[in-house]
Amino acid sequence: MSTSFIPRREALQRLALLVGTTLSLPVQAALRGETSAGVPLVFAADQQKMIADLAEVILPATDTPGAKAAGVDRFIEYVIGHCTVPAQQETFQKGLQQTDAFSRTAYGKAFSELDPTQQTEIVRQLTQREKQFFQNIRELTIVGFFTSELGATKVAEYLPIPGRFQGDIPLKPGQKVWAI
Repeated sequence: MSTSFIPRREALQRLALLVGTTLSLPVQAALRGETSAGVPLVFAADQQKMIADLAEVILPATDTPGAKAAGVDRFIEYVIGHCTVPAQQETFQKGLQQTDAFSRTAYGKAFSELDPTQQTEIVRQLTQREKQFFQNIRELTIVGFFTSELGATKVAEYLPIPGRFQGDIPLKPGQKVWAI
């Protein structure tokens, strides 16, 4: 009897299809280790901070680590900077610029200078105003977090050497989901 395991990245892609959603092409490319042929995009320091802050609003630290602790911002920067075409990079940068402009209009400060409550309000409004940008950063945050070591081991249950396959295991209330 031959036992074969699928790579974690492929398992995530299959899981996304199973739950009725697909990962965007840049995320799929990043999970496969592909890069774009163009010159990588390097974000300015203020943009890097904003990406980290946006990711933290989406997945904040609670009794488990948040997006910043998992280094999700570096994942997002890599995917956008290395795995997307220039048009997608421009769209992402415009989304960052619009977020900052919206923040300055609403509160008179850059997004990263706002307190967490104000940042949350900006993100809440972004979900309505800049849907594509927000969906993109939300997807990247979630994938980046749950493929990080912290996400897979501290938030989800992780069994490095699995036993036999059990397709239907009931979870107890409050029990963590299993990492793939």
